Formats: sequence, structure tokens, C-alpha cells
Amino acid sequence: MLERALSLSTRRSPPVSEDMDDVDDKEVGGRGDESKNHRMHFSIAAMRFTHYFTRTGYLWPLIILGILIFVVCSIFLHTRDLVCLKAATSDHISRLRFFGFDDVESDFGSLGVPWCRSKLGKTVEWTTKDLLRGLEEFVPIYETRPIKNNMYGMGFDHSFGLWFIARWLKPELMIESGAFKGHSTWVLRQAMPDTRIVSLSPRHPEKYLKKGPAYVDGNCTYFAGKDFVDFGSIDWGSVMKKHGIKDLTRVLVFFDDHQNELKRLKQAIKAGFRHLVFEDNYDTGTGDHYSFRQICDQFYIRGGGHSCFRDSDEARMRTRRKKIWEKAVDIDELCGPGEAWWGVRGQMRDDFNHSNKAITHSQHFQNSRYVESVLDIYWELPPVAGPSLTHQTRYDPARVTSPIVEDGRYGLFQRLGLSRLETSVFNGYTQMVYLQVSEQDS
Repeated sequence: MLERALSLSTRRSPPVSEDMDDVDDKEVGGRGDESKNHRMHFSIAAMRFTHYFTRTGYLWPLIILGILIFVVCSIFLHTRDLVCLKAATSDHISRLRFFGFDDVESDFGSLGVPWCRSKLGKTVEWTTKDLLRGLEEFVPIYETRPIKNNMYGMGFDHSFGLWFIARWLKPELMIESGAFKGHSTWVLRQAMPDTRIVSLSPRHPEKYLKKGPAYVDGNCTYFAGKDFVDFGSIDWGSVMKKHGIKDLTRVLVFFDDHQNELKRLKQAIKAGFRHLVFEDNYDTGTGDHYSFRQICDQFYIRGGGHSCFRDSDEARMRTRRKKIWEKAVDIDELCGPGEAWWGVRGQMRDDFNHSNKAITHSQHFQNSRYVESVLDIYWELPPVAGPSLTHQTRYDPARVTSPIVEDGRYGLFQRLGLSRLETSVFNGYTQMVYLQVSEQDS
């Protein structure tokens, strides 16, 4: 838990008895005289004290010193929460108070972080300590990246997440759908130097070499450019046989293709893959495709379900946060006809936002039930560090899990080498998610 500001404790006098008729008048009078004597002795002592320091000329310096001590103590007590924000990563409320949102408990009753529930409640094997050790190793690797300016591609957070997951799972084959300039291919190669990669992309990364830095891997099979085949249309049985893969649990599939994630999930399950990573897991009301974040944003899940009433507390809070966080979503952006909020204004987006299909909430609800029925593990990559450290302005901290390096822990941020990176590399976080799906009966 976050360390809280120390509160000044004051001694309280015992409560006065309501039944004063039972108190002896003489006893009351005696106590009063005794109290008067104490006050008189104290007044005489105070007068002598004041007279002495006035005569010697020390009175005003003492008064000024007392005022300074009072001011310093007040500042210390007021800012202690900011200095001590190094607490447990689960204290979400205190992180929000860091940004001045003191009324989060009431305002975020219907917001919070939506989460896809797995069948058995399993989670990943790695811990925060493992992630911290991974960061220490990955930062110098990331500094050698061939594509320094990867605008419209992955930033640091997701690059680290992909590298860490691949490094942990140690797959025998890695598949990526969507390569762009080849940065994700390079990340996978850094994680597994000798593992084969299959890359699917409408445009071959080598095409970008004509305009600037790009990465083409020598141990990668490309279905790109003229040879491009969509993930759902490939004969994966033949590809696995060609690469000598018999155990599909040893394959990692990475999606960064801006397609309907429900569609991709069904295609991956049909092919027999179990370990999946989706780079752009857009929050409800954002993005150019239907995501797991949207699918699992349901009323029966804590942090799920939304109000489309313009005069609601949620609407006011969304408007307020929109002024601070670029990607925060207000009611006008979130809600469509008939107060539809699932997806983006009640639409299931696909194909780089070229296909928008309106869906009912009952369909949306069934989609969430299906996802839950096939999930063994759902794990969203936390932001690498808090917004006060990375200076990011895109994601709303109220809608993500606690960062690996909490706000206020600049010493750790610096020791990991994160302070050496340009702030722009931290501004592309979109809740990347790792899924492990159940083995399906044939």
C-alpha cells in the first residue's frame, strides 16, 4: 500500500457527561479553583519568559523561527504523499490521487479497468520482479534498434512486452501478422536469436528501406508484398510441416494488423495455436478495430459497463479527464444511437476501420461469453512506468493496470536506464495483451 501522509495526532479531552445533575457542586467548584491556579502560574511564567526575551532582543528572531518551522512542517505534511509514491503496485486509488483526482472512489464506480475473465482464473507465471529484471536487460538492447523513429509502430512499452513474452515462452516458431518496417521482427529476433519467424504483411518491409531505416530478417519466411496471404487464409498445417513443428503449443503468434480481434482469435483457435499476443488492445470507445478490451467491457465485470446519460457523474468525469489525457473518451465519442457504447459507438470495427458493423448489446454479450469460454489466461502488459516519469499523455491511468515502475520512483526509473530514452517512445501504449487459449477438441 502506498505510504500515506502522517497525520498529526491531537489529544482529545474526555467526553463531558450528559447527566450533570449527578455531579457534586463542591467537586466542580474545587476543580475550577485548581484549574484557575494552574492557569495563573502558567500566565506568570509566560510573562517572565516574554519579558526576558524582549529585554535581550531575541523575541522576534524566535517568532520568525517558529513561523518558518510551521511552514516547513505544513509543506512536508502536504507533499508527503508525492514523495512516498513508491508503494505496492496494486494501490490504484493512490496513483490517481497523485494526479489530483481525490474523488475517484465515487467517480469511477462505473469505470475502472475492464478485464477478460478466464475459465479457471489462472494467471501468468512471471512476477513484477521478473519484469524489472527484464527491463534492466532490455533497455540497452532497445537502444541498438535499427529503426529509431518508429512512428505509427510500436513504442518502448510494447517492444519490451513482446520481447519479454517471447523470451519467457521460448517458442520453436514465431508468427507475426503485420510487420510494417520490421521493428517487431527485430524485437522477436533479439528475444530468440535462432528461432524461425514467419511474417505476414501486405507490404514487404524491404520496401521501406528506400525511404529510411527498416529491418529484414534473414531467418524469416515472408508472406509479404506480392506473396502476401492473410492470416485466416494460410494453410497452417502445411507451414507447420515445412518448419518441422509438431507441437503447436510451442508456437507464439503476434498480431499487429488492426483486424477484428474476435475474428483473429477464432482463426488462431481453428489453426490450433494457443499462445497469442495482440498489440493494439484498444480501450472502449477508441481504436480502429474490435478489441478484447471492448468485448470484455461488460456490466457484470468490475470496471465494466457504462452510462450514456449526459448529466451523469461518469459523463462529467470523462469530460474532466479528456482535458488531461489525449486518448480519454467522453460520452459523445463513446455512445452511439440508442445509448450504445460497446465497441466504438456500438460498432464492431474491422480492417483498419474500413468495415464498421453495428452490433446489439446481446451480440456483444455473447462475444464476451465466447471469449471467456476459451481463455485460460488473459494478461495485459502494464505500462513500463507511471505518467509522471514517462510524461506520456495518451492513455488514461484510470483505465490501465498499475505500472511496473510506479510514479515517484525516479531512482529506480533511472537505475533501469529508462531516463536515457526519449520521452516520445513511451507515448504509444494501448494495453497490449497476452492470451493463452484452451486446447480445443478435434
